[in-house]
Amino acid sequence: MSTPSKLVKAAAASGPGRTSSPEIVETVAEVIADVRANGDDAVRRYSEKFDSWSPESFRLGPDEISSVLAFVPGTVLDDLRYVQRQVRGFAQAQRDSLTDFEVETLPGVYLGQRHIPISAVGAYVPGGRYPLTASAHMTVVTAKVAGVDRVAATTPPDRGTPPPISVAAMHLAGADEIYVLGGVQAVAALALGTETVDPVDMIAGPGNAYVAEAKRQLFGEVGIDLFAGPTETLIVADEHADPFVVATDLLSQAEHGPDSPCVLVTTSEEVARRTLDHVEEQLVDLPTEPVARKAWRDRGEVHVVASLDDAWALADEYASEHVQILTAQPRLALEKMRNYGALFLGDKTCVPYGDKVIGTNHVLPTLGAARYTGGLWVGKYLKTVTYQEVQDARASAELGERCGRASRLENFEGHARSGDIRAARFGSARLEWTDHEFDRS
Repeated sequence: MSTPSKLVKAAAASGPGRTSSPEIVETVAEVIADVRANGDDAVRRYSEKFDSWSPESFRLGPDEISSVLAFVPGTVLDDLRYVQRQVRGFAQAQRDSLTDFEVETLPGVYLGQRHIPISAVGAYVPGGRYPLTASAHMTVVTAKVAGVDRVAATTPPDRGTPPPISVAAMHLAGADEIYVLGGVQAVAALALGTETVDPVDMIAGPGNAYVAEAKRQLFGEVGIDLFAGPTETLIVADEHADPFVVATDLLSQAEHGPDSPCVLVTTSEEVARRTLDHVEEQLVDLPTEPVARKAWRDRGEVHVVASLDDAWALADEYASEHVQILTAQPRLALEKMRNYGALFLGDKTCVPYGDKVIGTNHVLPTLGAARYTGGLWVGKYLKTVTYQEVQDARASAELGERCGRASRLENFEGHARSGDIRAARFGSARLEWTDHEFDRS
């Protein structure tokens, strides 16, 4: 880091790499190749091997969905609907901000832009230790708001059965197809297609290292939302911050996984020291203590800087997925910072709000990708395309002459001749490379 700071706590381990381990790369490549060659047979073999799961059909039918939903308490369904309303409302506001347009750039020359939804999307909803039902909201709801016709959502089984809450979340979000299938085999089936799974055009949603690597290897054959790494959080705090709150919020993200970086940048050494004490106290009775403690030990950092300007600069260097601002004037971060996946402003806001309930999307850039991209949003499901039409003859003739000259500068004679024809047909130019005459009447 080039911004000067006093390192009060250093990470015990180096940060996670930007590429997968060779073992993961090789395993994922083998599974994808097998699914490509053998379709459903390969998918079933890997589902049995990794998840002990081999139902007659991986896709849930309407009756099966209804049966699964019957096990979900009413209050849970109400909460899912509440959160999805928040996600849908924000996604709709994003969609409304994207407008088609057409402009006349020269007399009779019309250029336009349209936003066309992707036809089919695969939404991966993680399971396992942390069934991220919120990922159903973020991937499925947002895709449907964008206008995607077909959303095929998939989630791993839970100890040999469909996970009720995840299935409920996908169903309420508007998924057109629901599969109980996890891991590389699920991503490969959706991306490549099998005898029973139609291929999609894009894969969205977080997952473990194997799922992330599968998306990486299949990118190009299908679109993806992001290359995802471990969850990251960074807090900027001044002397007004409550160290107890700072510690609580750091640990709220440390429990995501042992590789999750948790960083505090503060202008107050007292806040730094007291935060360290509170972290140790809170870890004692935190149910996810084994994971959170390892993340804090290996990836936790505390920096003390001389000023808030230094804090903004250091935070920008990290380009963290989540950046929480616990300062007297949190909105200054909107003016001062530029590299973050999402900002959480003030002590009435916290990163778990974004993860679970508030409505912004929680699929966000990690591993420094916030330097060049934002997170998943309704625009990721739209293709922004352009069109052009020349209606005026004189404009076409002028463009043709200029196209001919510009193309010959680059030795593209074929391009030039395409322009020459318009210059001759709609203007007064002569074609030197043919004796063809145009009727200009």
